[in-house]
Amino acid sequence: MMRRMVSWPGGRTAKWVVLAVWALVLIPALLLAGRLGDVEENDNAAWLPGDAESTAVVARAERFELADTLPAIVLYDRPEGVSAADMAKARADAEAFAGVANVVGRPQDPVKARDGKAIRTVVQVHKDRTGWEGIGRVVDALTEVGETDADGLGFHVTGPAGQASDSIRAFGGGGGLTTITAAVVVVILLLTYRSPVLPLLPLLTAGGALVTSEAVIYLLARDAGLTVNKQTGFILTVLVFGAATDYGLLLISRYREELLRHEDHHEAMSEALRRSVPAIVASAGTVAVSLLLLMLATLNSTQGLGPACAVGVLVGLVAMITLMPALLVVCGRWIFWPVRPSRGPGTAAGPGVWDRVGAAVAGRPRTVWIGTALVLGVMAMGMLGLRADGLSGTDQFTGRPQSVAGEEIMSAHFPAGSGDPLLVVADAASAERVRSALAAVPGVVGVSAPTVEDTTAMVLAELEDDPSSTAATRTVERARAAVHPIEGARAQVGGNTAILLDTQKAAARDSEVIIPVVLLAVFLVLMLLLRSVVAPLLLMATVVLSFAAALGVSGLVFRHVFGFAGTEASFPLLTFVFLVALGIDYNIFLVTRVREVALLHGTRQGALTGLSATGGVITSAGLVLAGTFAAMASLPLVFAAELGFAVAFGVLLDTLVVRSVLVTALTLDVGRWMWWPGRLFRRQDPPQPPSSKGAPSREPMLRGM
Repeated sequence: MMRRMVSWPGGRTAKWVVLAVWALVLIPALLLAGRLGDVEENDNAAWLPGDAESTAVVARAERFELADTLPAIVLYDRPEGVSAADMAKARADAEAFAGVANVVGRPQDPVKARDGKAIRTVVQVHKDRTGWEGIGRVVDALTEVGETDADGLGFHVTGPAGQASDSIRAFGGGGGLTTITAAVVVVILLLTYRSPVLPLLPLLTAGGALVTSEAVIYLLARDAGLTVNKQTGFILTVLVFGAATDYGLLLISRYREELLRHEDHHEAMSEALRRSVPAIVASAGTVAVSLLLLMLATLNSTQGLGPACAVGVLVGLVAMITLMPALLVVCGRWIFWPVRPSRGPGTAAGPGVWDRVGAAVAGRPRTVWIGTALVLGVMAMGMLGLRADGLSGTDQFTGRPQSVAGEEIMSAHFPAGSGDPLLVVADAASAERVRSALAAVPGVVGVSAPTVEDTTAMVLAELEDDPSSTAATRTVERARAAVHPIEGARAQVGGNTAILLDTQKAAARDSEVIIPVVLLAVFLVLMLLLRSVVAPLLLMATVVLSFAAALGVSGLVFRHVFGFAGTEASFPLLTFVFLVALGIDYNIFLVTRVREVALLHGTRQGALTGLSATGGVITSAGLVLAGTFAAMASLPLVFAAELGFAVAFGVLLDTLVVRSVLVTALTLDVGRWMWWPGRLFRRQDPPQPPSSKGAPSREPMLRGM
């Protein structure tokens, strides 16, 4: 029954039903997907853990104007020194800023730098439901005012509001990211299949899956409270294109094999679906389960990313095992033009690349896997130098946008921490004691008089260091240690620097909790799939080693090649989930084929034939996935470039080294113990003919993959 259901989309009548159903799904999906931006939450609440101290400060300080605002630090500069006319313009601009929508209160009076070369004004910007996009519109309005009649006076908006504005512009390149990702997929598929027509089918199917995913995520965000933001959007794009195309590649590879055995392409597709869908479903299920476990995160942004990406993977799976087969059988064999596979004997070509790799590994498998593991271990040592404690505002961008230029000007002419103070709330009766305690904290250079509303007081503490620096977050820790013990004060420290600190702590906690749970979940999935304990343990060990090596190399490249200051706090966790989930994909593709052959010919023959039969398609799939994640470097954001590089490099490492060399060598060395305690463990391998010399027997398939 299950085999019949799996092969149904390739039927003579069923293919038209499948196409009709997908057409009915895509019409409303196109409309809903375009509204995903309406439910994105890009303000701080979308990223903060709900129980963080800085979140509590926002709630307690709602009665104060600063509670739900971001400071826009407006800077004017003239290298030869600002004039009286420049100061007059700054004062006039401050009056004009007060009339801009979402500007809260009266802007701070312009302050001239001690060296006389710059002017600073602080404008408080309200964070409404539109989040960063709304802040971006305010910054645009401030810029329009400031650049009017400037007469050569430099103008920049920096601080948290300026950085938010530049971030939304950077994320605004999402349309370009989709185009680049699609182009990468087309190029790799053209090189893989050498057909100008065939790549269009997986591309169209992946595009339909992305649109449908975005529609489903929009509904979940609107009606079920799912948190999504711009980060979710660009990761979803590359993940759906990459993962869905991988599943399509595996199906097409098996379909081409079956076309050599069947005259009727409908029968070929039915057999291809029966043979490939279990591995594809297991692979997608593993990825989806791993992503769903991100719901255990305390960071709202990470918590929402997991279900959104899991939806993308599952919709991509459904599309590739229903829509893709229907399109293929509608087109027939001509879709492979100019090399149409036809029924007949297998190709008589000599041993392919993966045959030779298998033969080389089979000679001394233990030496090979020990040597490979040692090399990967050395690569992993680069993790020791990886800084994952967050990026400062000036380090978030790969280029030099307005906020970064403004930050440099402010650092050159004003105290580093000016304009973005800590917000400390306490009971009004204890306000003076809290103020005194803050004034004694190292790293705090100024404390305002308490502002009291009803029974709550708020005190502003100016920092000595850049508010987004590590030194500033340490000052927050000292400030909390100073005010928390004050009896009856209920003092809490918030503000943008406190938000950064709380985000770092939440990310560290999420990694400690989620990584072991993901490993356990993937291990259980592999046990059920392979009916073994040893094979899942070995596969998990190889994937973790591959992740560590990829992270180690990435850390070295980020510091010594790209010159990045560090990574976001959530970087290690997201890289781990993507690499472990996607890396186990290829091991599932390989080992399920190994087991299929081992049932007939023994584990040794299964390992060599499995590598030979899947080597080409898995390599192509790895190139597609690596290419789509590498496309993230098109966004001018350090986080996107780092995540894209780490996942792309890790996928290539897993595809070309771990899966082909390490896993194959381990399987050959361990032998039938790979399947312990399953039934296959009790089956002895047949003796090898003396003439074989470790060369794998070949299956009828196209070796050009």
